[in-house]
Amino acid sequence: MSLHVERPADGPVLVVESVPYARGLAAVALTVAAGGDDDPPGRHGMAHLVEHLMFPRAETYEKREAYEMREAYEMREAYEGGGSAADDATDSHVARVEGAGGVCNAETHRDHTVFHTTVPASMLDDVLAWEARRLREFAPSAEAIRTETEVIAEEIRGAAGSRIWDTVLASVVPGARDSFGTASELARTTREEALAFFGRHYTADRMVLSVVGDVDTAAVTATVGSLFAGARPASDGTASTRPPPRSTRPATAAVVPLPLTAATDGVALGHRLPDPVASRSAYLAHVVLAEVLARSHFPRLVRRDPRFTAAGMSCGLYGQWLASAAPDVALVRVGCAPGTGAAEAVDAWREVLRAVADAPVDADAHRRALNSLLVAAHRQEDALVARAVGHGRAALLFGGHRSAPAAELAAVTPLQVADAARALLAAPPVVTEFVGGPR
Repeated sequence: MSLHVERPADGPVLVVESVPYARGLAAVALTVAAGGDDDPPGRHGMAHLVEHLMFPRAETYEKREAYEMREAYEMREAYEGGGSAADDATDSHVARVEGAGGVCNAETHRDHTVFHTTVPASMLDDVLAWEARRLREFAPSAEAIRTETEVIAEEIRGAAGSRIWDTVLASVVPGARDSFGTASELARTTREEALAFFGRHYTADRMVLSVVGDVDTAAVTATVGSLFAGARPASDGTASTRPPPRSTRPATAAVVPLPLTAATDGVALGHRLPDPVASRSAYLAHVVLAEVLARSHFPRLVRRDPRFTAAGMSCGLYGQWLASAAPDVALVRVGCAPGTGAAEAVDAWREVLRAVADAPVDADAHRRALNSLLVAAHRQEDALVARAVGHGRAALLFGGHRSAPAAELAAVTPLQVADAARALLAAPPVVTEFVGGPR
């Protein structure tokens, strides 16, 4: 496999990787340094809205619930230029990709948005042309904005079960908000605001274009150079500067209606993770710690102590570790039997941590945890679209480091895992009580 990185003066950073096992497929990822942390005051969700508006769809317009696309209906007239229904069937971005035998989607994170597409390699030039086209022709109408804000409102309602993450994030990193948005704020968005956000953030110096698969690097480089040169000029310096993260708050308590398992009450314990860029090894040590605990310590806690019905730890917002370079969190969820309080759950969590901090895990347990993580990391890297997205994040957010770092994971030692446990012991968690499902 060969990796080529090019930084043209008038286009996005280009990363091309030729992958022998791709067998006639190619994946494209356009990663943009525009996420929820860039939302203007009073317009929480603007980055998410612009992500939606980058899919000018016609009769194949699709509403997504829990990240899945659903029912389609006609809306091409909502975009400038109009067009007949017959034209709409072939002029939608999604329809063009699907007509080429491919699939496409996008994700908005706190510090970036990524658009990803997988197609037969024979259609790669067309897909690259479509990517350049939607950057050049971004011009949603007021009606399109209204429709998309309604779609996002549905997504927000559908994601209500993940609100424990948002609660913990806001407590651990004061001022941080999820990238979904606030429906009432987005409902007031004007066309001029959407265009201003796009113009400020979707510029060549804030983008990475990644192409992975059964591709010829020289041919891709030439094609991208001709299509993207000047497509989005470099920033004029007016893009917003994200505020530095603030310090962690003291532990707080709240009640959130979120089931951990059926009919289970419990406690969520939030911790701030080390900086994923400046303290990458320490960050990854927490990821390994979570796997070690999942394989031994948590099951042992539940077996021996009837006060607790379940326990688990997830690193990274929504359980996606190294999915962004923004200040990140770990979430520990403990299911509690009736009558068990938050203080008891915190004490049990500290006991689990102390066991690792005082006596680092033995070599066999450490190796098993690492092997589990490495298998998952390698399986992810085998997926072309995951490789393309990883290259984009690495170039844009992580200073060139791969964002699915199998080699770096393998280098984490038992002593570093013990250090991670000690770091969590030294920082009191944010405590959130949650109530279970229907009784």
